[in-house]
Amino acid sequence: MKQTAVRIENSVALLAMAGIIVLPLGEIVLRKWFATGIPGAAPFAQHLTMWVGMLGAAIAARDGKLLTLATGEFLAHSRTAHAAKFIAAVVGSAVSALFAVGGLNLVKIDRMDASEIAAGVPVWVADLVLPFGFALIALRLVWNASTNRILRAIALIGPVAGYWLATHPELLDGQPVLPWLGLVIFAAILGAPIFVLLGGAAAVLFMAQGSKPTVLMITAYQELTGSAGLATIPLFTLAGYLLAEGRSSERLLRMFRALAGWMPGGTAVACIALCAFFTLLTGGSGVTILALGGLLLPAMLKEGYRERFSIGLLTASGSLGLLFPMSLPLILYSIIANIAMEDLFIGGLLPGMLMLGMLAAYSVREAIRTKAARTPFLVREAAASMWNAKWEIGLPVVVMVSLLGGYATPVESAALAALYAFIMQRFVHRDLPAMRDVVRVTADSVGLVGGVLVILAVAVGLTNYMVNAQVPDALIGWTTTHVQSPLMFLLALNVFLLVVGSLMDIFSAIVVVVPLISGVAAAYGIHPVHLGVIFVANLELGYLHPPLGLNLLLASVRFKKPVLEVMWATIPMIIILAIGVLLVTYVPWFTLAPLEWLGRVQ
Repeated sequence: MKQTAVRIENSVALLAMAGIIVLPLGEIVLRKWFATGIPGAAPFAQHLTMWVGMLGAAIAARDGKLLTLATGEFLAHSRTAHAAKFIAAVVGSAVSALFAVGGLNLVKIDRMDASEIAAGVPVWVADLVLPFGFALIALRLVWNASTNRILRAIALIGPVAGYWLATHPELLDGQPVLPWLGLVIFAAILGAPIFVLLGGAAAVLFMAQGSKPTVLMITAYQELTGSAGLATIPLFTLAGYLLAEGRSSERLLRMFRALAGWMPGGTAVACIALCAFFTLLTGGSGVTILALGGLLLPAMLKEGYRERFSIGLLTASGSLGLLFPMSLPLILYSIIANIAMEDLFIGGLLPGMLMLGMLAAYSVREAIRTKAARTPFLVREAAASMWNAKWEIGLPVVVMVSLLGGYATPVESAALAALYAFIMQRFVHRDLPAMRDVVRVTADSVGLVGGVLVILAVAVGLTNYMVNAQVPDALIGWTTTHVQSPLMFLLALNVFLLVVGSLMDIFSAIVVVVPLISGVAAAYGIHPVHLGVIFVANLELGYLHPPLGLNLLLASVRFKKPVLEVMWATIPMIIILAIGVLLVTYVPWFTLAPLEWLGRVQ
């Protein structure tokens, strides 16, 4: 019964994802050969994105993969793990139930309004996924609160409390917010999902002013369906997950080693390049470490690299791809900051190459020092390996040519990437031998997407509250009064983002922090694209910041080493990447020069 329900849920997510792929691709075909389009294609794709987001969040809750603060991951391995998990689940389920009631009220409002998406399809039908998704999340948080049936029953107090508050919002009207905010923050520290922290804080602040949870669901609906570019996130994520399945990593590693293995540090450089490639496609550095660590660490040890160096290099390399084109953080940043996606792709290219090159140079030094083995360069092997990996190499080429050549919009390019990856893995390489494998991989990718989009949905309420409270204006005024130099502002920004990146995943940080700092940076004359690259580069480094950097924790699990040992192994790489971040921050040329060469900025 349970397996049947899981298959049904995964299949519905697959159908929603298929709709997001087919509609943009249909637009390309009809526009090219028939000079027309699909009526309502854009709004339907936007509403399907909302379905993917909410279903994905429910799948992530089912699998225990909702995004949390790094403190939650740290406490999960402590003696207080069970108590922390229980408390976090109770508070998380209460907030989720509150949003479920708000979503149900939104359905009622839109049903009375009788508005349509397009082609006669009413909006309220699309709205149904909001209460359904949050209710399912609440129940799954309760289920995952403990393996003990009695404790699970006690944890039901969370959804009951959330329902009670949602139906009696006057209980918080005019009441002090600090105790409630403290409870939400405490639960997040213990491991409650980040959307609970942001959404719970927004709910408390709005309800204390007399508003109902429905207001937050209205803003969530508008955020999830108001941007056409949002569909690129699930589409590129699916492409990356499809590529990460099977033997693509082995084909690419063979190619990189054939091309660079002859030089000192060639295998290490190949590993760096492979990690960067997979991270830019999957959007998560942790995914890269977990997926490739078992392949790359033995390969480096076999050729004579020190274990400590190898672990440190692979841990650091897991986040390198975040500055390259098609990176999910760059896509999300472009949506939140309202910047052309192509400009961020171009602006991040040289900074990404700089940081990759600095780690590669350190690897060459290490190889010379330890006399690591090299692979002789053979033209036949290089050509054969490139031919073997031609489909993997072709994916970013297809995307960038279609996007920068003006042949497709960002969403259409992302749909092309997803279709390309599907055909390659299902029919060319047959790494996915059956459709059930495609459904499984799609469910995994949708789980990551849901964890991101549910944060985006609820965080907009908190952002709106801060805007109404004139927090960004006050921040601009205070900063410009006390910090006179743009250089000092950039240094303070580096430190701030490093701390944020060590506590919060990059997607949550973008959603929460960007609306606050973009206005301040503009006051100092910092170019928006340069700010975006600085932002992502710092958060990329934050993944490695001791003691709570997410990559340190995941590498500890993957390589079966104590966190302290992984941390010391990564210190040299942190120093190197920190120098790279400072160069990117204080030398805007790395970011803006390519834009100037292409005439996209003066």
